[in-house]
Amino acid sequence: MSFAFAKDTVRKAISAHSALGLVCCALLYLTCVTGTAIVLYEEWQRFEQLDAPEMSQIEPAAVQRAIENVLESESDGPTTTHLYVHLPTADLPRTTITTDTQAVHVDAQGQIAAPEENAWAEFLLALHYRLNLPALYGMTLVGLFGAMIVALAVSGVVAHPRIFRDAFRLRARRADDVATMDWHNRLAVWTLPFALAISLTGAMIGLFYVSGGGLAAAGYGGDSDAALAPIFGDEPEGDSSPAGIPNAAPALAFMEREYPEVEPYYVILHDPGTAGQHMQIIAEHPRRLIFGEYYAFDAAGDFHGTVGLADGTVGQQLSASTYNLHFGNYGGLPVKIAYILFGIALSVVVATGTFIWLDKRERRGNASTRLRAAWWGLVAGVPAALVLTLVARLALGNTAPFVPIFWVACVLAVLLLVIAAQRSLSAQSNREVAASAGVRGIEAS
Repeated sequence: MSFAFAKDTVRKAISAHSALGLVCCALLYLTCVTGTAIVLYEEWQRFEQLDAPEMSQIEPAAVQRAIENVLESESDGPTTTHLYVHLPTADLPRTTITTDTQAVHVDAQGQIAAPEENAWAEFLLALHYRLNLPALYGMTLVGLFGAMIVALAVSGVVAHPRIFRDAFRLRARRADDVATMDWHNRLAVWTLPFALAISLTGAMIGLFYVSGGGLAAAGYGGDSDAALAPIFGDEPEGDSSPAGIPNAAPALAFMEREYPEVEPYYVILHDPGTAGQHMQIIAEHPRRLIFGEYYAFDAAGDFHGTVGLADGTVGQQLSASTYNLHFGNYGGLPVKIAYILFGIALSVVVATGTFIWLDKRERRGNASTRLRAAWWGLVAGVPAALVLTLVARLALGNTAPFVPIFWVACVLAVLLLVIAAQRSLSAQSNREVAASAGVRGIEAS
């Protein structure tokens, strides 16, 4: 009795272990698929709101008028602590202003045109960045999955000494686990540099909260701002006394005059309407991987220097390069297309890796019918659920409940295939019982 109980306990533990492994693979697959989709983040925003005003550039005076119009529209509400102006770029040729309470598009004259409505693109970004979880937990989990991809890539190369020699050996015509393994190994080799670059930068971005918090606790008395100041600069001391609206026009004119080789794409107003207010302009440097350099200005538009992301320490430049390298925000459309193709290949590698694991289980005599069905449900369910949320955006508008729609669709896809597999197993078992009974009847007669 005790032996049977122990054996049953071990069997259940193995099943739980397999299910847990499948959940980890599922989240890893989800991260790869959403990462592929988010490469077109700007294009998705334009698709969501086709009627938003677009322009290739906007005059500094119009930017200032837009800032004043937005702040005036909030005069009766709480004071915003930050105001962000997205300037027109090649990928997103729109001027958008975001505050603590709203986000609006403005036209080329600086007039408020319409509220920004890109909830689906933001949902997709949050799904990839943090799995729709709170930032600390979600980004840490995604960062750990980035580290997992690094480990899988390195261990995969070590475990297959002939992996590079067989880089173009593909027995794809075979409809068995050999073809699955060939697709897995070939795609893994072809995408290895991409996988390492994406996973390393993803781990760095995802573990930002943990590493930054640890650094702050260890060397800066828990002050996160002080810990990050050597990389991203420090904040001037605040002063909440009332003051006039800051003037962004001279700052933008200064950038055009003194730094014509860079491309400003963001204006940030810190604590607007207070005596401690100041401005920053983020400008992209062509043919550089850094996401940009911070140019600091006071409220009157007088220049106060740069942070050093473009020409500072190696650590600063490396930190500023992780975002573009991870998301493919450099090189225009050709680079985005390459990232999409490599992202699809990486998703296939993760999917086939789990199928290979299931094949090995079955060769050892461990039935994996329900696990295989669950994995097929997830592999097909994730892209189908993303399409369903996009359909909901088009049908229900910007307020559609994307998060529950996505997760419910994924769970239903898995459950439906598992139920179908269970019914197939039951039918097969009934056939076997019937056949066995028939044989015994013949023998008895």
